[in-house]
Amino acid sequence: MSHPEELNRLNAEISSHFGHLGKCLIYVLSLNVYGVVMVRHCGQTQVTTFLSGLLGYSYYTMRQRLRELTYDSVDKRGDKRKTLEVSDCFAPLLGWTLSKFRGQQRQIVLALDATNLRDRFVILSVSVVVLGCAIPVAWHIQEGGRKGKWNPIWQRLVAHLLPAIPDNWSVYALTDSGLYAKPLYEYLTQNCGWDVFMRTNISDGLFKSKGTNKWRPIHRWLTQGMSPIILQGTCFQTNPIDCTLILLWGVDCQTPCILISNLAPPDITHNVYTLRYWIECGFKDIKRGLFHWEQTKMTCPQRAERLWLVLSIALLWVTTIGQHALDDPQWACLRATQTQARRLSAPVLGWIARLIALCKQQPIPVGYLNSYRWHSIPEP
Repeated sequence: MSHPEELNRLNAEISSHFGHLGKCLIYVLSLNVYGVVMVRHCGQTQVTTFLSGLLGYSYYTMRQRLRELTYDSVDKRGDKRKTLEVSDCFAPLLGWTLSKFRGQQRQIVLALDATNLRDRFVILSVSVVVLGCAIPVAWHIQEGGRKGKWNPIWQRLVAHLLPAIPDNWSVYALTDSGLYAKPLYEYLTQNCGWDVFMRTNISDGLFKSKGTNKWRPIHRWLTQGMSPIILQGTCFQTNPIDCTLILLWGVDCQTPCILISNLAPPDITHNVYTLRYWIECGFKDIKRGLFHWEQTKMTCPQRAERLWLVLSIALLWVTTIGQHALDDPQWACLRATQTQARRLSAPVLGWIARLIALCKQQPIPVGYLNSYRWHSIPEP
């Protein structure tokens, strides 16, 4: 039975990065990704209906095949079925993402953040933030309301990614205030050797500038509309961290932004941290913006984690095509500028570019990602 050329190409690319999964798992993974992108929805009924009609399989045969990707091996039909171990795919997924970057810069920006699916799931995600969106490369999903510490989970997720990062690449790690913790900061800076921007909301904490013995309340530096301040020294008297303190409070912002970093003041690029907000756009693309995961009926966290592998690969695919489209002069009006936000998210534009190519019977563009562009903040 013939398959669309694009599906064959996708299967070959997934095979080149996830060869450890075996041909059967890779094929079903490719079907899932292809179906989700084509119907722009992760709902099993929609994806099954599309693929069974396209490939000529029975609806129920296709549904069972797609379902079993998320099942444990004991729940699958047959004696030699394997469980898809999602954590084994994190390093290959990051490696695949890095291979899409072009240009001479060897930098990657990772955002660590948590999101909820109502009160059913809590998702801890490490994502590559790029092009106004975020591509998950490691994640943990647990039941909503579950008690327990997150720091060991974050460290485990990050540890899975380390083998995929070449020695000549630098990594920026960005976290929101809800993740602030000294053990996580030390793990990312000391164990991983990453450049960290960690936000904290402890404005009533104390800071001691380098070369002095005087502790000063952080809030005394903070005024709305202030120019950015960068200070090197020790933060927090009770549980001290030697760091660089970055203080920002825009005139249009309700609250100040207090960051700690392991970078020296001359190396600080303050607007790197603004990329952290792109992870919210990534969550939106996975949910209502593109793949509608908020409508899932799944209740098992482990099955949801396997579905997220499908969504992450799908997001990587359409985002890289979106970058290709944005570089086309025809779509220059859709690019973000200093005064205008991006009109369409890169993944949505990538999906539209695919649709146009299919309608015109043209080859689907081979996507890529451009290097980051940012500028250093002036010394205060």
